[in-house]
This record gives sequence, C-alpha cells and structure tokens, in this order.
Amino acid sequence: MKKILGMGNALVDIMIPLESDSILEMLDLPKGSMQLVDKERSTNVLSALKEYQKSLSAGGSAANTIHGLAMLGAKAGYIGVIGEDELGGFFVRDLIQAGVDPHMIHSDQETGRAVALITPDSERTFATFLGAAIELSAGHLAPAGLPPGTSIFKGYGYFHIEGYLVQNHELIRQAVKLAREHGLIVSLDMASYNVVEANRDFLLSIITEFVDIVFANEDEARALTGLEPEAALEALSDLVKIAVVKTGSSGSLVKSGPDRSVIGIIDVNPVDTTGAGDLYASGFLFGHASGLNLAQCGALGALLAGNVIEFIGAKMPADRWEQVRSQVSAILSTQL
Repeated sequence: MKKILGMGNALVDIMIPLESDSILEMLDLPKGSMQLVDKERSTNVLSALKEYQKSLSAGGSAANTIHGLAMLGAKAGYIGVIGEDELGGFFVRDLIQAGVDPHMIHSDQETGRAVALITPDSERTFATFLGAAIELSAGHLAPAGLPPGTSIFKGYGYFHIEGYLVQNHELIRQAVKLAREHGLIVSLDMASYNVVEANRDFLLSIITEFVDIVFANEDEARALTGLEPEAALEALSDLVKIAVVKTGSSGSLVKSGPDRSVIGIIDVNPVDTTGAGDLYASGFLFGHASGLNLAQCGALGALLAGNVIEFIGAKMPADRWEQVRSQVSAILSTQL
C-alpha cells in the first residue's frame, strides 16, 4: 500500500457538550460553522463555558484523517506547525502513538486550539484559534539547504489536504504542485461551507488543475457548485477523478466517470459528529490505496464515520479500533 501524507492546521480540540443551541446564539457562533477567532475571543469563549465539562484531543481535519489511516495500519505522515508548549507536545505524542511520521515545524507562538461546541443533536460548531498553525507556509514545503533529491513528498503515494488551509492560496498552490510533481494522488476535504463560500473561485481553480479526489458534505458542495447533492456530485465529477458528497444521515454519494455508488450508513447511537467527515476520508482513502472499488471505499468510509460519532471528539478508544480493524479486514477479503 502506498504511503499517505497529510497537511493541515495542527490543532488541539477542546470538546464541550452543550445542553441547548441558545449558548451558540449567546456566543454569536453560527451553528455548524467553523469560525476563525483570535486568541482573546477563544479565551473569552472558554471563560464563558468554564463550568462545562471538557475533553482534549489532538485534532485538525487532516490530522484526524491521517491518524485514522495510521490506526488502520497505513503508513502515514503529517505536516503542520505547533508551538513549543504543552499542547504542542500533546499533539505530537498523539501522532507518534498512532504510528504517524510527524514532519512538524516548531514556532514561538502557542499551539492552535479548536473549541468544539456540541449541541444535543450531535452537531458541532467550532471557534478556532489557529495560533502557530497559521505560520505554515509554502517555504516549509521545499526548505533551502535540503540535499538534492530530498523532499517531504518523496516516498509517499497520496497527499491529503484540508480545506481549512485554503485561505493561504500560496501554500495550497505550492503544496499541490509539489505533490503532482512527485506523482502523488491528491485528495482534498472541503472542510466547511463558510470557508468554501469565501474561496470559491480559488478552490475551483485548484480542484480542476490538481485534485484527484474531493470530499464535500452537502453544504460544502452547495457552496461550491450552487447545486443540491445529486447535481453537485455530477458537477464535481466533471472536475475530478473521484467525487464524494456526504449527505449526513442519508449516507454519501460517490462518482468516478460513469461509475456511481450510493453509500448507506451503519446503525449507530450518535453522540457527537466531530470527526465524522475526517474519518470517512480515512476509510475511503485506505480502501482506495488497497485497490478497492468505489462502493467498497465508501463502505469503509461509512464504517469509520459511524463508529467515531458514538464518542465525543474525533478519536475512538483502542477496543473500538480493534473491532473496526476486524470489520475492515472482512471488507478487504471481499475485494473484487
């Protein structure tokens, strides 16, 4: 199986379950969105919720996907920027424990954090302080002084990036250009509808020129194409080799050329949707790297997404991963 490299905002998720949507209104955070906030506002949000139960998890969309791939047994690496602080150490330890090879850049700024507010319907809303993560730049991808023939991308077969990075157009363009030059398959997770809306023209340009696999939920697909899921899938599949539109509790739609699959969901008791899309990408990419067909790739995506939403945060406990790996092995054994 080819190795998979990810790049994204290296963040530590702070998960906080809420008892109602009214708190989001009080904090002026649109439900289901990812809002970039400065350090002061992040601190104020945490202060307003200081009496609420909290849990920590190393996060960021691409990091979650790469972590999931490593837990399935894939060889994986990750590029990101962290601070020289406790949260930064926590982040790196989490990657290493999963078997991920970290390609980390260190900063004097604080490690970024994403406050994830979870409403009773399991929807999550993020107030994200990027901190050190925002320092990731195009120059970090091809640093001066490396020996000839040396590259972060060398030895990898896939490159997965998160849409949350898309505000840095220079970084994204350099990253996908280098990935293509090294022969990598490029996958992009759209990340959030408001990010897509703000960068629509740039995303369309990058997707058309460099991306092979695109993941979008129905809101993100609508923000990019102006179309509902079925039509959005058709539009996206005209731009990339593989288009995936996730439709929440209805499952997902996958299309590559004339090959189209409708993927269902597994029966679960949802607690928190944080990480569902990220882990869907883990399963799908693992299946693709294993040579599975579209329907099987989607089935692996649905399997991981369904399992992770039974827990708070984007991580599953070790015993659940054992069950998931057993189910993945069963799907792999049916490979056509």
